[in-house]
Amino acid sequence: MPESELNRDEVAERLTLVISRLSRRIRPVGDELSHGLLSALSSVKNAGPMRPSDLARLEHVAAPTMTRIVADLENRGLIERAADPVDGRSFLLRVTDRGLNAVADARSSRMARVLAMLAEQSDADLSLIAAALPALEEVAVSPISA
Repeated sequence: MPESELNRDEVAERLTLVISRLSRRIRPVGDELSHGLLSALSSVKNAGPMRPSDLARLEHVAAPTMTRIVADLENRGLIERAADPVDGRSFLLRVTDRGLNAVADARSSRMARVLAMLAEQSDADLSLIAAALPALEEVAVSPISA
């Protein structure tokens, strides 16, 4: 479709619906980590030890929300606190071995559900999905302008 024929409102509406449906289909099952818990745990895993306030900024959540997330992850034994060598009044969050395993298990489980959905798609449709991934990945990390 030529760029001049694109309707951003329609694309946004359809993308919102598709994301919601896909999210529901890959949502956690049973005692799997919620999307929010997995995202926070993955951020600590990937970025290394960090302060809860830095994690809140990275995850785009308010401090009270991050306090609850950190408490839940800590209660599950997935992260631990360590003294901040720069600021003795603060602490850093680190992923435990159990947390590393939890990230791997959650990603594997979700990926299996996505693979099951993709198995139903034709090679042509799978190629279209693959071609859209770079743009979707860019949108996923771009700042939202007000």
